[in-house]
Amino acid sequence: MSDVSTKTNLLSLSPAKMEEFFLSIGEKKFRAQQMLKWIHQYGESDFEKMTNMGKALRAKLADISEIALPEVVYEDISKDGTRKWVMRMPGGSSIETVYIPENERGTLCVSSQIGCALDCSFCSTGKQGFNRDLSVAEIIGQVYVAAMSFHEPGERRERRITNVVMMGMGEPLLNFDNVVDSMQLMMDDNAYGLSKRRVTLSTSGVVPMMDKLGDVIDVSLAVSLHAPNDALRNELVPINKKYPLAELIAATNRYLKKLPDKRKATIEYTMMDGVNDEMEHAHELAELMKQVPCKINLIPFNPFPNSGYRRPSNNRVYRFRDYLISQGHVVTIRSTRGDDIDAACGQLVGNVEDRTRRSQKYSESAKANATRIDAVQIDNEQDGRSV
Repeated sequence: MSDVSTKTNLLSLSPAKMEEFFLSIGEKKFRAQQMLKWIHQYGESDFEKMTNMGKALRAKLADISEIALPEVVYEDISKDGTRKWVMRMPGGSSIETVYIPENERGTLCVSSQIGCALDCSFCSTGKQGFNRDLSVAEIIGQVYVAAMSFHEPGERRERRITNVVMMGMGEPLLNFDNVVDSMQLMMDDNAYGLSKRRVTLSTSGVVPMMDKLGDVIDVSLAVSLHAPNDALRNELVPINKKYPLAELIAATNRYLKKLPDKRKATIEYTMMDGVNDEMEHAHELAELMKQVPCKINLIPFNPFPNSGYRRPSNNRVYRFRDYLISQGHVVTIRSTRGDDIDAACGQLVGNVEDRTRRSQKYSESAKANATRIDAVQIDNEQDGRSV
């Protein structure tokens, strides 16, 4: 029998690669469809229970392959029904996955990397630095764990996950091939069968890879904008120094034009008190977004230790939203979900080694930042604004 380390993890195979695998062992392509259903629809990892495959094939599969799942080390459920899983990856680091139920919708937020190299100043993941990319098995394994948590292995799963967003830890476009293969599985009818409208990739603006993405897949697109001008975005989202707003807007429009339908981009805008929530920012954002078919999603900042930022008041968020609507934009405000279990947007951390000592830098910079925000807070109180 082959050593475990040499076995092919079938969880890691996209539909096309699953077909290649079965052809490579002298089997027909239709076996790939059967295997995809056993893994992703029935949650079965025991080859002996895959009874529509012959005994000889089951023995062969057990000898050369495996279905190796992520190790769940922690699970918690928020008072609002939000679920968070912490999964330990080979090497010891962990990632987090969050499921958000809302009416008839169930959205799963999936991580693509351990840590993140982009160092956005308001995101807790950014302070950890970058560890490594996740494999296909580690990405789709998050969907598997969440989907199968609602029933017993061997039973056909319910459709509790209606939407997946590549919006967890990491920048998806910097793990391009593995993310694309994973999204292909999410949309395949023999796996999770999600509509291309219900699988969304969120990027901070890796422009060349946005163009490449549009050539190979037509999932929905979200853009982490967070600032309406280059000067502020350079501070909040440092990748803007390499791909400034004009290039990001052009790339977004190019991607949308490649889609076979008239989908809009989702513009993610995290609002921080006294930083990017002033009316001048609303004016700039309204003008900038006239260039893009989009809907704007305002996200009140979720605090985490040493961030140096604060959540704006509801009055400021509503005033910002109302102005954008008055300018003809479609605007939503993301309700905070799962913050009691640190599962809210921007709070995904995981047990990741701080490889670049960013925690120390965050702690030091947060003190200066807090002083600046305190001054803004005083100004707001003096001119009568609610804070």
